[in-house]
Amino acid sequence: MSRTLCNKCTRPVSTCICRFISHVDNEVKVVILQHKSELKQAKATVPLLANALSNCEIFVGEDFTEHTELNKIISLYGKQCFLVYPAENAIDIPPDMSKNINLSDVCLILLDGTWKKSYLMFMLSKNLHLLDAIKLPDGLESQYQIRSTTKENALSTLEACYHCLINIEDDVMKYQTLINDFIKFNEFQLSFIPKEHYK
Repeated sequence: MSRTLCNKCTRPVSTCICRFISHVDNEVKVVILQHKSELKQAKATVPLLANALSNCEIFVGEDFTEHTELNKIISLYGKQCFLVYPAENAIDIPPDMSKNINLSDVCLILLDGTWKKSYLMFMLSKNLHLLDAIKLPDGLESQYQIRSTTKENALSTLEACYHCLINIEDDVMKYQTLINDFIKFNEFQLSFIPKEHYK
C-alpha cells in the first residue's frame, strides 16, 4: 500500500516538513548541484532550503561539465558566479560585497553531497574549475546533529548557504527564520531516532 505524499515537499504526510518552511526573498541567486545519492535522503536539508528561497535552482547529477542549463547560468553571471567550495585557491567572502556590486548580479553554486561525493562532483565537473571559489569563515559550528562528520567547519548545505547569504547580503535578520526553521527541522528529525544512536 503506497503512502500519501505531501504535494509540496513530496515526503510522506507523517514526516512532512512544510511546517518548517518560511519564504525568503534572496537577492543573490542560489544554484544547488545535488548528487543523485541525496535525492531520497530524509535528513537532507536541500528541500527545506530550496522551498524557502525565492531565487534558487537545483540540478541533480555527478558530472556537470556539459550541463546546458548550468553552463547558461555560468555564462550569464560571468565573474560574479562563485563556487562555494574549499578548493586550494578558495578565498574568503570579500568584505562589504553588498556595497560594491549589485547583489542580483551574483550567483552562488553549492555542492550537495557527502564530502566524498562533493569532491567527486567537483573533480568531474570541469566547468566548475573555471569559477572563483569562496570559502566559509573559520570557526563555524554546525547545528546539524542528525548527520555527523569529523571534518572541521563541516556544515549542512542549508547552513553553508545561510552563512554565505548573510555575509554577502549583509543582512542577518532577513535569514533568521531560515536558520530557526532549520533548528526546528533538526529537532523534528531527531525525534525519529533513538537517543542512544546520536549521543
